[in-house]
Amino acid sequence: MIDEIKFTEKAIQQVNVLVSKKKPGTYFRISVLGGGCSGFKYDFSFDNNFSHEDEKISNIVIDKTSLEILRGSKVDFVSELMGTSFKIS
Repeated sequence: MIDEIKFTEKAIQQVNVLVSKKKPGTYFRISVLGGGCSGFKYDFSFDNNFSHEDEKISNIVIDKTSLEILRGSKVDFVSELMGTSFKIS
């Protein structure tokens, strides 16, 4: 099901660089959090835990609830005036 999210090559490369700097068994976790009246907030973090509630592709982990919200999205890594960041559209 995680294949319903498109990851750009830049995003995958950056995830691989970041995870390579962590201890083995570390995943890059993408979560969707409630943001109050402004909608959802995306959270990017590192995690050593993987549960049956998670979907995994390579070293990226997304919980099933967040995955439902992200279905059809694209994850990119961009450089903007304010710096670099992951962007979901």
